[in-house]
Parts: sequence; C-alpha cells; structure tokens
Amino acid sequence: MKQLITERPHTRSSIAEQARVIGVQPGSVLLVHSSLKAIGGWIAGGAEAVVLGLEDAIGEEGTLVMPTQSSELTDPAIWMNPPLDPRWWDLVRDEMPVYDPDMTLTTGMGAIPETFRKQRGTIRSSHPHLSFAARGPQAAGVTDNHSLGYGLGEGSPLARLYERDAWVLMLGTGYGTNTSFHLAEYRANYRGKKELRPKAKVIGGNGPEWVSFGDINFDSDDFERMGADFETERSTSVSRGKIGQAECRLIRQRVLVDYAVRWLELYR
Repeated sequence: MKQLITERPHTRSSIAEQARVIGVQPGSVLLVHSSLKAIGGWIAGGAEAVVLGLEDAIGEEGTLVMPTQSSELTDPAIWMNPPLDPRWWDLVRDEMPVYDPDMTLTTGMGAIPETFRKQRGTIRSSHPHLSFAARGPQAAGVTDNHSLGYGLGEGSPLARLYERDAWVLMLGTGYGTNTSFHLAEYRANYRGKKELRPKAKVIGGNGPEWVSFGDINFDSDDFERMGADFETERSTSVSRGKIGQAECRLIRQRVLVDYAVRWLELYR
C-alpha cells in the first residue's frame, strides 16, 4: 500500500503569500535565482505554480526576471566539465545550432527558469550564452539590446536592473549563483582581471558563423565568501523568510552590487 501524502501541499497561493511575507512588493522589478528542489514537499503544479505565485506577488505592474543561460552553445574548445576531444571540435562547431530565444534550452538553471522562459508573454534577451528572460511592463526595457561583448556588464540586463532599482530574490539558492555580483566584477578594479576573446555562433551576412567578442574572466569562486561578509556587515539589508522549505533572501540589487565592487577591490 502506497504511503498517503498528509502534509499540506505548496500552492500558487501559498507561494505568493510567503513571497509577500518576505517583503516582495507589488509593482517591483524582481530578479529571481531559484531551486525547485529546495522548496521541498509536494507543489501543486510544480514549477508552474512557483512562477505564477511569484507573478501574483508582484502583480500586473511588476516585472519578473530570471537568468536563462545556455552554456552548451559555447565554443567546444573551452569545455572543461568534461572537456571534449579536440578531434571533434570542428564537427561540433559546424553542427552547433544557432541560439534561438524561443527554442534554446537553459543550461544548469533549473526547472523554474526553464518553465518561465516558455511562458506566453515572456521576453528573452538575445545573448547566445548569457540571456535573461523577463515578463511584465518593464520586460522589454530589461532585455532589449543585450550586448554580445561583456555580456554581464553595462550592456546587459543586469545593468538595466540596477538602473531600475530591482530586487534580488534568492529562493533556496546561495550567493554562488548570484549573477548581480558579476556586474560588480565589470565595475571593480582588482588584481587578476583579464580581457578574453570568447566565441559564439551567430547569423552573419552569409549565414551561421563563429565570431569572437570581448569579455572578462569573471569568476564566482569567492561569491559565497563575499555574500557572508555582506550579511555580516549589512545584515539590515537582508530580508529573510521561507517559501515552502526553501531558505530565501530578498535584497536590493544596487546594495549588493555596490558592496561587491568595494569588496572585490579590497580582497580579490
């Protein structure tokens, strides 16, 4: 006999209410990093209920944003986990699909962003590796004109979120996946910062072609340490709570980025 599920399921309504308790406000611009697994228990509607609950919390005047990166479309020469035998690099380059915001899957983002980017009315930015998806009145303003070069810098949705005084919700995730810290990397001056020339496959004048573009060697290895220091020094800037069983933090993005710029210049 199968065991009966007796605990109350998480629902769209309970997720919206818990988000409001944490401090999510109607009309806000909200960048969400998420883990469906961290919510735990049984969710009536799964990832769809989470997306809809967050949208209910910010209301029709709010704008929801999530990272929808697609690292599988990078040049195979830089793959490390695992690396690809060089014999197959040209084959992969020739056969690699060109980024399509409607079709291209996210890589390592989880079920919630993958569900969100497919929702009717969601707009996804044009970067082949570092895209963001957004839905709401300010979605186009956040995602339009995402520059190929320096894709998490001043020409990115992260900078547009900074301009709009957005909030960051870490839903069951830590600072290691907090993409806003990458914007700080572009803005800070620190030892070891280097210029790179990665490649992406795009549609050129004669069809698909690989092009190189400028970027930096951004690195998230010290983001958890930076986040811990932030919480020690700026504890009043962090609103905590739970969505389901997931530990959540809600923080203004500008506060995070400005702190990270100073931290990187001191400690990296």
